[in-house]
Amino acid sequence: MTKADWRIEGLEFVNCNCDYGCPCQFSARPTHDNCQAMGAVRIDKGYFGDTRLDGLSFVMTLKWPGAIHEGNGEAQAFIDENASEAQREGILAILSGDTSEPGATFFNVFASTMTKMNDPVFCPVSISGDVEARTASVTVGDVIESSGTPIINPVSGLEHRARIDLPQGFEFAVAEVASGTTRARGAMPLDLAGTHSHLTHLDIGPQGVYR
Repeated sequence: MTKADWRIEGLEFVNCNCDYGCPCQFSARPTHDNCQAMGAVRIDKGYFGDTRLDGLSFVMTLKWPGAIHEGNGEAQAFIDENASEAQREGILAILSGDTSEPGATFFNVFASTMTKMNDPVFCPVSISGDVEARTASVTVGDVIESSGTPIINPVSGLEHRARIDLPQGFEFAVAEVASGTTRARGAMPLDLAGTHSHLTHLDIGPQGVYR
């Protein structure tokens, strides 16, 4: 582990190709026996060593041919073009997983399953959302558009609220479940509609989730 202290707090929104709930959260196989996902993080407050990361955002597109733990994954990072060189290096160091304790964060766990990392892209990134309302909107240049909306009860037509509580989770402690849609072009195309998404108040560092 690289000895660098860091912490990021903010909004996280993830949309994957699984059914609502995502079996992967329960150590089961993904719905379609493979994983395709987009993860977006808006850093409201954060740092990497002496470098502040407040107000920056990044997005990841990720794919695995089977379950995540089986490896052979591919990923690409999109980082706010407003980030300075030091901020870019800090975010990329966090995403690499090398600055986390082994198995402590989803950055480290996911990185350990990758066989291909596409070059990062520095471009406009806009992320907004409301965790409790289960709404989110993500725009990454002209490459990615993603959104989250509440799940609708098919009988009553009312919003359905469900949460995932992971006391020992390496990504979050509690997340709100929503319905997600993502369109991505470029190196890793994605076309998701009405599939699992979750939102959480992210608070994580090298040792894992702050609880």
